[in-house]
Amino acid sequence: MDRFNFQKNRSAKEKQKGRHSALVRACAKAHRRGNMMSDPILYRKRLIPDECVLLKDDVILRHDSDILVTGWKALRPRKNLDHGFSCYYLKKGYKISRFYAHDGHLLYHYCDIISCDFRAEDNSLIVTDLLADVIIYPDGFIKVVDLSEISDALEQGLLSSVLLKAALRSLDHLLTQLYDGRLAKLAEPMDCFQPCSLFSSQEAF
Repeated sequence: MDRFNFQKNRSAKEKQKGRHSALVRACAKAHRRGNMMSDPILYRKRLIPDECVLLKDDVILRHDSDILVTGWKALRPRKNLDHGFSCYYLKKGYKISRFYAHDGHLLYHYCDIISCDFRAEDNSLIVTDLLADVIIYPDGFIKVVDLSEISDALEQGLLSSVLLKAALRSLDHLLTQLYDGRLAKLAEPMDCFQPCSLFSSQEAF
């Protein structure tokens, strides 16, 4: 490829990435118009390993008292996973995510059991991963994973009995919804953002 064609192709890709980013932010702005709630600073806390990460690149697309929806790029590069959307059910204790590959096709839905701690003093929302996860594949197969980590966290004193009970109740409620065929309803808050999901593997939100 000669230099002229290379620069031309690169320029086209940069313009495409700019349009994708603008679409995402326009969708977020349109959906939140009239919403007077201030978007929180979002953190993800894990128990195993012990870490708390600022999700500075996640774009908050919707935020109200019950639900928070974000769009994101994968924090750590993976073979298939490139980007996705997440719907946090703040009062129900779980998060539903859609995981997408580099070419934009849906890999699966991934559900985390969580607890949420809002700190008004710095407008931050700390979302703690309570270890139990549920994967729903495109063919409808449901897989519960990482339950052994709950036992490990309990033995190591990383998980209190209060959080353990909350996690099990949230997991039970989530599985009941999934087995009743309500995944589409749970994921519905992310539906209106799908036209904005065309992200290249090089672009961050």
